[in-house]
Amino acid sequence: MVNKTPEAFRNITEVSSMLNVPTHVLRFWETRFNQLKPIKRNGGRRYYRPEDIILLKRIQELLYDEGYTIKGAQQVLKSYTKPKAGEAVAVLSVANGTEAEPMPEAAQNRDDVMPSADQHLSQNISKAITILKTAKSRLKQLS
Repeated sequence: MVNKTPEAFRNITEVSSMLNVPTHVLRFWETRFNQLKPIKRNGGRRYYRPEDIILLKRIQELLYDEGYTIKGAQQVLKSYTKPKAGEAVAVLSVANGTEAEPMPEAAQNRDDVMPSADQHLSQNISKAITILKTAKSRLKQLS
């Protein structure tokens, strides 16, 4: 796979290998999560923006790591809105071990942005869930 910059769009095969999820699962998630809308080009080819990849990673965490059902994950993501393009690029660049140039301010002005307070709350809830799962497993060991 060609090494792309964090802000580059990626096709379904690239995203599939990034997340270690089959392509048919990504297509299925598109039908179940309204927030996930990759750009479709000639012949229905999908191109995922950095914001889409962040959302896919969150869906994967909810379903695979935190044990949510599709319906449960939909409820968690009901109030979710995609991060700013610049924020998504920064997250992906950290994940890929590269540094990204900040996006121009005009490119960051979008209506579908998760307010930072909501994002912080979501992160705290995820941390709390992890702590509770750890506590649950320790309690099981004691009984």
